[in-house]
Amino acid sequence: MFYVETLADLEKVVRQGRTPEQEVGIIADKVPEMSGGPCAFHADLAAANLFGQSVPMDGRIPTAGGQAVKVDGKSGVAHELAPESEAFGRWQNREFLHVERSFARTWRSALNGIDLVTFAAGMKALGIDHQTCKSLADAKKIVDEFLGRSGDQVPHQIKLAMVLLGIPVEFEPQVLEQWHGHGSASFINYAPYAAHVMAVELFFQIALAANLIGTTNPANRTDTAYLFYAPFCHVFVSSDNLHRRCAPHSSSRSKFRVGLRSKSRSSPFD
Repeated sequence: MFYVETLADLEKVVRQGRTPEQEVGIIADKVPEMSGGPCAFHADLAAANLFGQSVPMDGRIPTAGGQAVKVDGKSGVAHELAPESEAFGRWQNREFLHVERSFARTWRSALNGIDLVTFAAGMKALGIDHQTCKSLADAKKIVDEFLGRSGDQVPHQIKLAMVLLGIPVEFEPQVLEQWHGHGSASFINYAPYAAHVMAVELFFQIALAANLIGTTNPANRTDTAYLFYAPFCHVFVSSDNLHRRCAPHSSSRSKFRVGLRSKSRSSPFD
């Protein structure tokens, strides 16, 4: 999300006296060059989890691709430099490709086109409003109660997860077969990361319907998406008020910590 949001700044009105290229370059300069790398896309990880693949949720960062290798008799996995990392290297040199500019334009258009009012209306139709959900803690309880159901409720949870992830319905029998093969476990036990992604999504939509998150700022949708990656970190630091309010409800790990940076000490990860 950070890479794509930064790229979108190429098509954004920036502060006076700077060009979009300068703004992105300044952000790129702040990106750590040691021990840093992009996490795999959350939707891909959640989809793989639904199909029975394990996804680590203990603070390790899953990366896409990789090739099995052996060196001195020891097994390992070799990764080439990710396209996002290559792009940031170019941006630090103030080099921007035409394809990146086009992508930035598409992303900015999609971000501005998100209708949060429609999101909220969908949940309100299910009876969620400021009377039935008075706090973000209430929203988290509603989500936990739904995901805590087991038995014959799990197939419905799996279907909803597939809809949220955009997985075609024709793959449903294959996913359900995998679920049965794992002893028809609860959804949280069968696909814990997919359950986390669904929890963040449902939490956001419930909070919108209950007027706990505003519907006037489309960026709220993007900011919430950062929480999809909470299982892959130990500390989450941000200067964003929405993050401060919502991040504590996005992880059940006892060692997960949330911090708020001052606006005057902004970092590229805010």
